[in-house]
Amino acid sequence: MRILVGVLCAVALAAAMPRRPLTAATSCEKLASLALPNVTITVARDVAPGAFVPAAEPGADDPPPNPRAFAGLPAFCRLAATLKPSSDSDIKMELWMPAANWNGKYQAVGNGAFSGAIGLAAMAGPLARGYATSSTDTGHPGNTGRFALGHPEKLVDFGWRAVHEMTVTSKAIIAAYYDSGPRLSYWSGCSAGGRQALMEAQRFPADYDGIIAGSPGLDWTGRAAQAVRGAQLLKDESARLSPAKAQALHKAVVDACDAADGLKDGLIADPTKCKFDPGTLQCKGSDDSSCLTAAELKTARALYSPLANSKAKRETAGLQPGSELGWTNLGWTASARATGLDQFRYLVFKDANWDLDHFNSQTDLARADDADEGIVNAMNANLKPFIDRGGKLIQYHGWSDPQISPGNSVQYYQQVDKLLGSTVKLSDSYRLFMAPGMGHCRGGEGPNVFDPVAALELWVEQKKVPEQIVASHLTNGTVDRTRPLCPYPQVATYKGTGSIDEAANFSCKLP
Repeated sequence: MRILVGVLCAVALAAAMPRRPLTAATSCEKLASLALPNVTITVARDVAPGAFVPAAEPGADDPPPNPRAFAGLPAFCRLAATLKPSSDSDIKMELWMPAANWNGKYQAVGNGAFSGAIGLAAMAGPLARGYATSSTDTGHPGNTGRFALGHPEKLVDFGWRAVHEMTVTSKAIIAAYYDSGPRLSYWSGCSAGGRQALMEAQRFPADYDGIIAGSPGLDWTGRAAQAVRGAQLLKDESARLSPAKAQALHKAVVDACDAADGLKDGLIADPTKCKFDPGTLQCKGSDDSSCLTAAELKTARALYSPLANSKAKRETAGLQPGSELGWTNLGWTASARATGLDQFRYLVFKDANWDLDHFNSQTDLARADDADEGIVNAMNANLKPFIDRGGKLIQYHGWSDPQISPGNSVQYYQQVDKLLGSTVKLSDSYRLFMAPGMGHCRGGEGPNVFDPVAALELWVEQKKVPEQIVASHLTNGTVDRTRPLCPYPQVATYKGTGSIDEAANFSCKLP
């Protein structure tokens, strides 16, 4: 109890500590005996510079990350723990803390899909920048939804509890290791990690001072319903678009909508303003790769369209014009399809034998929402507690994302603005950056390489509001275009002179 009280006091006093690089105050091995509620520390050992080699995790679907990702890491204390906040919880986490030159800050990283592995590769970046960093498997191994069948507490762990428990535990251990808790705490995640980011802001506004929510799967049930609807439609092989046809459709979309922002640059600045009709590509005679058959045309329109559901009293966004290069022969990405099927199979109908044939788009979205009860969906628009305590939130999303519709991010931002716009100046605390031509979390034809962490640090620590974030596009490792990402609803607008491949020749303006 004395240890726990001391740890909590250290966390509370963190903000008053001097802002200088810090070195461990105790040995890493001694942390093995640290007593924390519902926590069992399983590993506490020093790792020499560049010596960390990841091992395959038991039950994990994916192979361990490439060891080269860890070759340049500094010496650190590696701590692993198991958290059991409920009788059915089995949450694994790791916390890495620099042995020297700690920057006094903590950054946690998020997961992907059904999130059944600790994000070791994602932890490498923050550690290299001097952060203490942690990640969790969210309470189960593997990357399917099977874990939730018959285990409601494990579903709660996945939905929100694992991340919060990891956060509280990490801060306590950091305080014990350095005799000083983190003066600032950050979250960075994309996809499922973006959903986790928004869930933290909504449920636990004091956990993090700054949050990055990339391409967030905030409407988890809505995305699942959209992906399953597409897969059901594409059981008919004649309705599937070949890569060549997806390429032809994409070219037609860009040709039709590229110049709508006043600049022909191969990118659609705001696809919601694109009025392209895929019917212009309907085959007039024989079928070839340059046209769409009636069945293929139906597919294209379905993938673009929202899923309206009167029983659920809402509609979910479809994919945006410009995303066609990321479509698969089953519509949305393979990950979206697999996650969607698991959602309905294990979380909604709780039947391992449920399949596509049983999906009803007119009733099952409402059923999925009812089953979720806000455990996984991160759609609560009330960010006022987070904003009132000074929290800063950067959300970003690629307009060409084929896995999680960027429309979800726009809808959520608008909902927060509608709810809080009369009580707070939203742009002082929450900014959404939409990236033309960017895919899911990264990649795509548009500039998609940028550093939201650096922008967030400046915002939180120096009060420098991110008026834009400069992104780069690389071809074969060489930068061939830079462009500012602008806070929604502003768009990057060409100044009229200079190269269209240089960010300096653009400014952020309302359309």
